[in-house]
Amino acid sequence: MPELVTGDAVVLDVQLAQLPMRAVAKLIDAVVQIVFVVLLLFVLCLAAFAVIASKSLDTAWVFAMNLFLVFMIVVGYPVLYETLSRGRTLGKMAMGLRVVAEDGGPIRFRQALIRGLMAVFEIYTLGAAPAVISSLVSAKGKRIGDVFAGTVVINERAEGVRPPLPMPWGLAPWASTLSLARLTPELALLAGQYVRRVRELRPEVAQALEHRIADEIAASISPPPPADMPRGTLIIAVLAERHRREWQRYAEEAARRDALRERRAHALGVAVG
Repeated sequence: MPELVTGDAVVLDVQLAQLPMRAVAKLIDAVVQIVFVVLLLFVLCLAAFAVIASKSLDTAWVFAMNLFLVFMIVVGYPVLYETLSRGRTLGKMAMGLRVVAEDGGPIRFRQALIRGLMAVFEIYTLGAAPAVISSLVSAKGKRIGDVFAGTVVINERAEGVRPPLPMPWGLAPWASTLSLARLTPELALLAGQYVRRVRELRPEVAQALEHRIADEIAASISPPPPADMPRGTLIIAVLAERHRREWQRYAEEAARRDALRERRAHALGVAVG
């Protein structure tokens, strides 16, 4: 399995996004961008005709403004989404993909900007051939923008194919009251990899990493953990509770889908009968 190495020399075994999934995600994003461009051009053309009719604005300036705004949609859309949603666009959300730094950390604005600018040349200008060739040649499936930005695209939905961590005895009532909204996927991924690989690390590295992860988790949850709770216990308890809530949400969504299918089947049967 492909690996990412954090700044603490911890190896993360992640599932890198495959080229077909990335292509579908890009297609979804392209459709969204085209819709934005068409709507924007329609509005601008109406405004331009009105202004030009009044002879208060030069046509070359109108064309330059339209070109600039289209460029901002093509580049600004992925840059803005990947920065604010920590590596995801609408297409990547639909396919369960996320852009991360090579060390598994969250993508930064500079990296998102480099990827967005490079996409203009390797995807839109040259017909995506350079991006496809680069992804096929790279061991980590990187397109040219990923190479320059120092990023990779991972498949988040493949990360959960592991047995869940057990909840430490007696902590389930406390964990059930926690607010985990500020616990980022990147921190949860790093914490989970640490717990599963702690025995492979040198003691001093394991201790330093445990301190850092536990402190970040403590700052991300509410209410804060008891002062006497061991750091390792805190990490496991929070991860176990996060996993429980994810599976509960998936089960509720599956139940709603099944109920919807049953209602549709019943309605169809009534209509046919």
